[in-house]
Amino acid sequence: MGSYQQLYFILFNAITDAIEAQKQCNYGQALEMLVEAQKNVEEEYIGRD
Repeated sequence: MGSYQQLYFILFNAITDAIEAQKQCNYGQALEMLVEAQKNVEEEYIGRD
């Protein structure tokens, strides 16, 4: 289960940053942050095989 901890932290940090961007009304930036984090986590997960 520890193998998912890094993936969790990547997503958690991206979500936190996106929330802060939304508070600043930077909705496009928030979306970009989330999409980039999703791609990074998917690539990391797939690369673990």
